[in-house]
Amino acid sequence: MENLSSINNKSLDIKEKTNLQKKLEDGKFAITCEIGPPKGVDITEIQETAEILKGIVDSVNVTDLQSSVMRLGSLATCHLLRDYGIEPIFQMTCRDRNRLALQSDLLSAYVLGIKNVLALTGDHTTVGDHPQSKPVYDLDSVSLLWAMKKLESGVDLAGKALTGSPVFFKGAVVNPGADTEVSLQLQFLKMLKKIDAGAQFFQTQAIFDADTFERFMERIDKLDIKTPILAGIILLKSEKMARYMNKFVPGINVPQNIINKMENSQDKVSAMLEITQELIEKIKPMAHGVHIQALGWEKHVPILLKNLDI
Repeated sequence: MENLSSINNKSLDIKEKTNLQKKLEDGKFAITCEIGPPKGVDITEIQETAEILKGIVDSVNVTDLQSSVMRLGSLATCHLLRDYGIEPIFQMTCRDRNRLALQSDLLSAYVLGIKNVLALTGDHTTVGDHPQSKPVYDLDSVSLLWAMKKLESGVDLAGKALTGSPVFFKGAVVNPGADTEVSLQLQFLKMLKKIDAGAQFFQTQAIFDADTFERFMERIDKLDIKTPILAGIILLKSEKMARYMNKFVPGINVPQNIINKMENSQDKVSAMLEITQELIEKIKPMAHGVHIQALGWEKHVPILLKNLDI
């Protein structure tokens, strides 16, 4: 029988890359999905979603108090997903923790075998269900990436040596749908800063217009950015959802022809699958993968991927 030390050494082998990292570094098309932890301790939905996604996606993001709404923690949910046989991506926002807590949670994640980390600044608390809570923002997404690099080098942000250092596959986000040239230039500037701070892959905000993504990737090529980019895909449930995002979600634009298609369809699921399949087929030659945000429609992801043959 193996002793505890040998088991721990296997689970924390710093030479072992994550499945997502291997796939992207091999130039293969990667597929990630997303899970939002419940507002409570009933993890039935996490288990059910894990059963649906297991074996058909490469990794699954776990949101970190998304939209500043109090929920079960991302780290605990990531640990559950590993137990269910799914490789998680630990989303970390800087809104709720100072640098002490962020570094501690990063070390905790690594000890639990969680190496994929997506660095986010995080929505302000005023948009969530506890608007009276005080935001922290001791670090932002760029400095959080830098903090991961420091931990990997064997020291913390105070310059103190670690007894054993982690290795992460570090991710960041970018918005290809910035609606002015100035805001788009800012996205590229942030990308370059994030890469310099250690970002090894990017996931984008939701894309509904392949032409917009193509123009974005053309600019990426001109900047000679080689970091893999996974295009964000939202499963559109209705024309009302599309209009809501156009009105209230910055950087997202659902074209009118897609809204019309959803509005004129009696079968919203079939319309969604057709729209999403067509979009992914268009952007597949330009992207390194897709990040699918199913928003409760995870049961439709298997048929979508089967239709796409990816």
